[in-house]
Amino acid sequence: MNSTTPLSARIEPPELTTAQMVALQMVTPTRDSTVAALAGLLQDAGRLSDLPGFLADVHRHEHQLATGLPGGIGLAHARSDFVSAPSIAVGVMAYGQSLDFGATDGPAHVVLLLATPASSYSEHLMMLAALARSLAKDSFRESLRRANDAGVIAGLVGSTIDFSTL
Repeated sequence: MNSTTPLSARIEPPELTTAQMVALQMVTPTRDSTVAALAGLLQDAGRLSDLPGFLADVHRHEHQLATGLPGGIGLAHARSDFVSAPSIAVGVMAYGQSLDFGATDGPAHVVLLLATPASSYSEHLMMLAALARSLAKDSFRESLRRANDAGVIAGLVGSTIDFSTL
């Protein structure tokens, strides 16, 4: 690259989701414990500077409105000062397990936790919109549910967001 290339084109953002940020066969008793487990994955991946602070931001948002989507999806999300880079943790519940995220059609079997820096308001909304478009497709939701490999799930979720448009 030459010196006239814009900085944004020269710096690759970190992957949104990695296998390290995916939990398979989750057995958690509550929505809050599931979100906490997923946030723990983000912290382990170096994406959070303060786990309790981030969880407080998520819980504040979760208690304002339901984050369940049709088709068995929970989509918890928050912008937070404690997030270093846009990230998505994914949890696939164990067979027979589900959680109430407030969706009108029933409980969630797949839970996504979107974490973005507090300053990234428009990026946060664009990521939510991109995820919602993908999650509206039966085939995408089914692929997430049936995948038995964290790397495959990370690839599926990561492919829904094009950083060049952010």
